[in-house]
Amino acid sequence: MSNDRNQSDIILIGAGVMSATLGSLLKELAPDWNIKVFEKLSSPGEESSNEWNNAGTGHAALCELNYTSEKPDGSIDITKAIKVNEQFQVSLQFWSYLVQNNLIRNPQDFIMPIPHMSFVKGANNVDFLKRRLEALSQNPLFEGMEFSSDPETLKEWIPVMMEGRSLDEPVAATKIDSGTDVNFGALTRMLFDHLEEEGVQVHYQHAVKDLKKANDGSWQVKVQNINSGQTDVHTAKFVFIGGGGGSIHLLQKTGIPESKQIGGFPVSGLFMVCNNPEIVEKHHAKVYGKAKVGAPPMSVPHIDTRYIQNKKSLLFGPFAGFSPKFLKTGSNMDLIRSVNLGNVLTMLAAGVKELSLTKYLIQQVLLSNEKRMEELREFIPDAKMEDWEIIVAGQRVQVIKDTPAGKGTLQFGTEVVSSADGSVAALLGASPGASTAVQVMLEVLEKCFPQHIDEWSPKIKEMIPSYGQSLMNDEELLREVHAHTSQTLELSKKKVQKLAYI
Repeated sequence: MSNDRNQSDIILIGAGVMSATLGSLLKELAPDWNIKVFEKLSSPGEESSNEWNNAGTGHAALCELNYTSEKPDGSIDITKAIKVNEQFQVSLQFWSYLVQNNLIRNPQDFIMPIPHMSFVKGANNVDFLKRRLEALSQNPLFEGMEFSSDPETLKEWIPVMMEGRSLDEPVAATKIDSGTDVNFGALTRMLFDHLEEEGVQVHYQHAVKDLKKANDGSWQVKVQNINSGQTDVHTAKFVFIGGGGGSIHLLQKTGIPESKQIGGFPVSGLFMVCNNPEIVEKHHAKVYGKAKVGAPPMSVPHIDTRYIQNKKSLLFGPFAGFSPKFLKTGSNMDLIRSVNLGNVLTMLAAGVKELSLTKYLIQQVLLSNEKRMEELREFIPDAKMEDWEIIVAGQRVQVIKDTPAGKGTLQFGTEVVSSADGSVAALLGASPGASTAVQVMLEVLEKCFPQHIDEWSPKIKEMIPSYGQSLMNDEELLREVHAHTSQTLELSKKKVQKLAYI
């Protein structure tokens, strides 16, 4: 039974970067509120937020070609690129505020400057990349982006990728130096250290089993201590479900109308990691290619310089796979258990519509190591199998729901589902995910706590100077924000410290 000891203002489910961000925002805006966190694993940031379970790209649409689509008339649509970039600027501002106020320290432990590049082959793709640059260059958010199809210039930018490359077809790349590598696992751990210092009760190895709305509008959350087996009921006025792929199951347990006709499709991932320090040292960029015709957005290949635990590494991928688990530590029954009377037709409709995705996943699952090497050699022609090893990345659950576009539409992105009264919200989906966590959590606050927004706005503006404004329409503010975040987060250094190699 619930008692006074088990009552709180806020319950956050899951100790990932989303809960960490929401908790940190609330502690600044409503420091007297009582916040509890329940996480079934033994430490924070161990699933999707973990540094080995994602690519670590600070998604700002600087290099990701899937954020800039080509219209039938040949023009480039940069709408999504602008949105993602502005959202990442919001994250940079909040992280800068936390560092400046000593709420988290040593920004180099979670964010590093790294050039972001796009690389293509073939005349049509080179033409696309050039038109993409022209479209982005008209927007101040993308100032400083360069284009080159000159092999000599490309050898300077990406020497490992040009060594041994046949130039029987044109190649080109864009490069912008304001990109970042973000260790979301390290950031999550920093944020939870801060939250615990602020009195937030974080309970690890505690699994949420059920959620039920009480007559007074609060939520009763049934939580089991994994070690002892003891189950308690905790109550809160607001519950945020930030359990990665596991959020779908918990959202369904709430029974809110907004949870109906929503399903999830899990996609697992693999990365290849270079174990040759000489190759790692020669490459210094995050380089994104173009997805093959018919392949889903999640399949965009990229080769990434990463900084993990003060070590420089080089990853290539992702290679998609299929697992019925919704979490890396989940159950093989996760997918089956997520299907119910409310979403079965939605799921079936998606199955019919997404045959190409099914085919793609089957092909990926069946890839041999040699086939994976062939894909790597599209980026590094001289790549040798003995220099690379496979690691298993995190699980991503793509949202399936009914939309104006049709029943059972597969959503590629990040979205929040919340109840009409704002008492519960759940984070679903995948990329750009963690990069846009601050903007997404601000939207949660606006939707779930509208009665407090006027009161909170001055503090939000202090933390995020661009709040309520569009940076692309205010170049002076954009330059101020860039200068401040670059200095505070130590992103303006011309030379990156020499690090050990993984």
